[in-house]
Amino acid sequence: MDSNRVKQILSSSADIDVKYKDTSVWIDQLMEDGQTAVVHLRGPLEERSEVSIADLEEA
Repeated sequence: MDSNRVKQILSSSADIDVKYKDTSVWIDQLMEDGQTAVVHLRGPLEERSEVSIADLEEA
């Protein structure tokens, strides 16, 4: 995924399914470097991780 698409998803009111290594995640923010984003798993766990946006895919 590229940084422009991450920005579009973040600004969208739609529920867009994004996967990180075959796991559904929410994107919380795009980091200033434009190459990584903070995500958390969909569901009850709120653990956040910083991941490469290249590893994010729309489902």
